Amino acid sequence: MLVLRGLGLGDLLTAVPALRGLRRAWPRHRIVLAAPAVLAGLARLTGAVDEVLNVHGPGPVLFLGAEVAVNLHGAGPQSTTALLRTAPGRLLTHSHPTLPEVSGPAWRDDRHEVERWCALLEWYGIAADPADLALSVPSVETTGEAEPAGLTGGVEVAGSAGTAVNAGWAGEAERPGHVIVHPGAAFPARRWPPDRFAQVAAALAGDGHRVLITGDAAERDLAHTVAALAGLPREAVLAGRTGLERLAALVGTARLVVCGDTGVAHLATALSTPSVVLFGPTPPARWGPPPGRGHHVVLWRGRTGDPFATRPDPGLLTISPADVLAAIATLPAAEERSPS
Repeated sequence: MLVLRGLGLGDLLTAVPALRGLRRAWPRHRIVLAAPAVLAGLARLTGAVDEVLNVHGPGPVLFLGAEVAVNLHGAGPQSTTALLRTAPGRLLTHSHPTLPEVSGPAWRDDRHEVERWCALLEWYGIAADPADLALSVPSVETTGEAEPAGLTGGVEVAGSAGTAVNAGWAGEAERPGHVIVHPGAAFPARRWPPDRFAQVAAALAGDGHRVLITGDAAERDLAHTVAALAGLPREAVLAGRTGLERLAALVGTARLVVCGDTGVAHLATALSTPSVVLFGPTPPARWGPPPGRGHHVVLWRGRTGDPFATRPDPGLLTISPADVLAAIATLPAAEERSPS
């Protein structure tokens, strides 16, 4: 079986329920996921993927003759055409007006991304549970990555007290673990300003929390800017120093994640880590954590815009550090949390 999802971290994680539905429907098939190779380790954690074929975007997909091909990539026509060229025995995909020979359900823009792919499978008679998002926390040993320097034994932080988190959640500082602040996002429209992330990081550090700043290699300068503004040591910056599996291990053992609308938010959902997620141009009803889970708080001003814009979304800019700290204060203590 060939499944196309040639996108990023959050896209993989929102497709997990559909991938597991396919695994249950075809338990003896070898499932090959056409996706960026960097996602291979996390794809294996789903228990639904046997192999990752390195594909970026809607194709081309260098694979031939799968018994079943599934388009979990997009509405088409590019992704659908790419899979048709692999000559599958059967193709599961949305319909598209430029491909009248291909049947399938109509694409709906108003669906949550998780529900979209479950609904696609259900149209073909395949059960998939949108709530089936959970991943097990990978251990440090199984990630195959060395512990980043400065992380073993804890990171000393020296942020200013800033705006204090209320005493209830501040008591979490007595627990082992760390807090992750992840300031990056794929496009500027979804990036909250670094000085505001820094104010939140400084307040958390001032309350005694061990704050780590994460990101990929391209976000290293951004992460160092946030750390410097927050008064954190350079060792607190892990951006560019971890692979995705190690990042998942860090998120899974964190007490809290603060981030924008990006893949790390979906990691927090999958790993049952409390989170505060800042949304700008895209409604959380399409990409946010599932409703009814009290350990994930979404901040959104109700405005939509261009998610690919080159400047932060105006709605995102109306969210203040005080808003984020107030949201953190509403999160339940560790013993009150239930798994995602």
